[in-house]
Amino acid sequence: MARTLVINLDRCSGCESCVTTCKYENGLPLGEYYGRVVPVESGTFPNTEQYWLPVQCQQCENPQCIAVCPTGAAYRDKTTGVVLVDGGKCIGCQYCVYACPWGVRSFSKEHGVAQKCTLCSQLTGDGSDDPVCVHNCPCGARFFGDTNDPESPASQELARYGEDCIHTLSDPKDSKPTCTYILSPGIASWKEVN
Repeated sequence: MARTLVINLDRCSGCESCVTTCKYENGLPLGEYYGRVVPVESGTFPNTEQYWLPVQCQQCENPQCIAVCPTGAAYRDKTTGVVLVDGGKCIGCQYCVYACPWGVRSFSKEHGVAQKCTLCSQLTGDGSDDPVCVHNCPCGARFFGDTNDPESPASQELARYGEDCIHTLSDPKDSKPTCTYILSPGIASWKEVN
């Protein structure tokens, strides 16, 4: 089992509810985030395109954060498959922060440890709830589940679209991100932003 997010960019309005509810649920102070929403623009007026790209932990198959962690604080949960941080083992070296290709780990100055999106493991660990970013998305753009399970909401949303609509972030370090984005060519052309 490997739980992840599917985000339908055809529906995303860029409202940042995902960022706000994440900060609230995780008690993050000013300046610390587990994700961000990046506006992606292309073209020349009047022929322009725009969409919003939420970027958070990509729940990689080959996470660079785990590979570089000297203490084993960065790990994959054996039950859920979610990449997590054990704050009790973290020594604050920040190797994982710098190793992440998408810059979605943060360092808690208050606690002296690395932190990141956990897909709300405190809520989703037993499989009974969605992450707050999914639950609170006003556009219904976010889906959570195991993409290997055809019955999961994430798999069902992916099944509605052709391959030309399904994207992952470019992967310079062979991390193999599992977070998947849907963007229909009729809405905008897929373009990477780091």
